Amino acid sequence: MACIVSMVAMAQGSAVQNRPYTDLRPFHFGVVVGMHLQDIEFVNVGPQTIVADDGTSMQKVIACDQDRWDQGFNVGVLGEARLGTHFAFRVAPTMYFGNRHLTFLNYTDKLENGQPITQTQDLKTVYVSTALDLIFSAPRLNNTRPYLMAGLNPMLNLSGKDNDYVRLKSYSLFLEVGMGCDFYLPFFKLRPELKFCYGLGNSLDTGHADKLKDKNMMMYAKSVKEATSKMIVLSFHFE
Repeated sequence: MACIVSMVAMAQGSAVQNRPYTDLRPFHFGVVVGMHLQDIEFVNVGPQTIVADDGTSMQKVIACDQDRWDQGFNVGVLGEARLGTHFAFRVAPTMYFGNRHLTFLNYTDKLENGQPITQTQDLKTVYVSTALDLIFSAPRLNNTRPYLMAGLNPMLNLSGKDNDYVRLKSYSLFLEVGMGCDFYLPFFKLRPELKFCYGLGNSLDTGHADKLKDKNMMMYAKSVKEATSKMIVLSFHFE
């Protein structure tokens, strides 16, 4: 048994290292492609008072939720600066293309079968982001090197229609944490990375409901008061 362990250790130690000096560069560039899942968490207002055109008022109870995790894709570039043996700082301008499927359940007005009236919205999102991340890498083992990362990611939202029930703010700030591993190939370094992005603050455009021309939409638009965006991102970095 001891001989087998010794032979395995010798075999690992004698592996040929691809691109042995790539991590010694003070600065380098790369490209990023990947996919992600988008989610948004709403805080509903509960019962709300609606005033009709004739002056009568009534209470409505409407709940809004994203009923599934929706897929999207992302593409970008990166620049990474070496801070030391184990630390690096990365700037990664990236575009995220995605969609969120929202469902509004009207528990006050119901169908003949007793089910609440349902309205839906496809909330399309196009984000332009510039992630600022600190990376902590473990020592390199042959042609692999795992790492942890954390940082802030400001995002500019380029999407949103005037006739949507719900509209998001044009600017959001995300906290992101994740992990990945460097794979040193003969001609380039491949870095798969999985990270979790959590929106900081309320991402809902609270003034959008008052701008709607269709008054029948306002009770759905005003059914939520806060929204928190979340994403799970799987990216592949080529450096």
